[in-house]
Amino acid sequence: MHSQLLRHFLAVIDCRGISSAAKEIHITQPALTRSVRRLEEILGVKLLERLPTGVAPTAFGEVLARRVRLIELEYRHALTEIEAMKGGMGGSINVGAAPVWIAQLLPPIIAEFQRERPKVKIKLSGGVIDTMVPALLGGEFDVICSSLDFPSHPEIIKEQLIEFRHVLVVRPQHPLANRREITAGELLDYPWIGLSNDYVGGARVNSFFAAHELAPPRIAVETNSTSGLLSLLQAGDFIVNIPTLMLNYAEVFGLKALNVHGTLWEAPAGIAYRRTNNPIPAISLFCGLIRSRVAEITAEYRPSPPT
Repeated sequence: MHSQLLRHFLAVIDCRGISSAAKEIHITQPALTRSVRRLEEILGVKLLERLPTGVAPTAFGEVLARRVRLIELEYRHALTEIEAMKGGMGGSINVGAAPVWIAQLLPPIIAEFQRERPKVKIKLSGGVIDTMVPALLGGEFDVICSSLDFPSHPEIIKEQLIEFRHVLVVRPQHPLANRREITAGELLDYPWIGLSNDYVGGARVNSFFAAHELAPPRIAVETNSTSGLLSLLQAGDFIVNIPTLMLNYAEVFGLKALNVHGTLWEAPAGIAYRRTNNPIPAISLFCGLIRSRVAEITAEYRPSPPT
């Protein structure tokens, strides 16, 4: 099966349309349509279905797309290994990361990695568990940095490196900002902002209120931008939950933590990557730098032994 047909098919899936995909990969729309039809003829199944908003993969198309991404992943790994053998240490690493990692933990790690492997490109994408884990399984990411609060999978190795504790932040003018102690019920009087597709995080917050026999908070706004989320907080009496490690970042926006009675949410966090017998040296180095950096941070937060 010609690899060009598979690349054309993935372009249509990613762009959710024939015309937009044709523009993206710089071919004509009729040529792209012929590629998809040829692929369907080879496989003997329908791969795409037309919708009012574009096209979507059929069940057969979803299986093919997932496996083709894995083929692409292995191909990129092969290129990286070959470059390493040639002495160039080139290639790329695709990294998915939760907001706290992008804002606080990864910048110095990426800078150090780039100094050691200047020819290896890092492609960093933000996300939440519900989007990053499927992407890791599908070959879109080599490693993800996030909460590890998701079911174990035989193809994924999870390494817990730290425990994240979540707090609530608001703008200084918020009616609850200067209260010494706040009950769970009072938090429901104000709108909340949530991360898009963060079903696991939302479930954790809902569990906090359920433990107090209360309904979930009202999510007034959803966004996939961390800086946008914090900027929104500056403009209104919203509430947002973030890990404590992001408090310094939140303070840059003039925000402050609330004194809420009880623990909102704690979860193990670290790195996850696909199981393999032949790890790519660049990925191993990157994960090693993450382990070292998080160990330093954990030591900073660890209380001193009594004298």
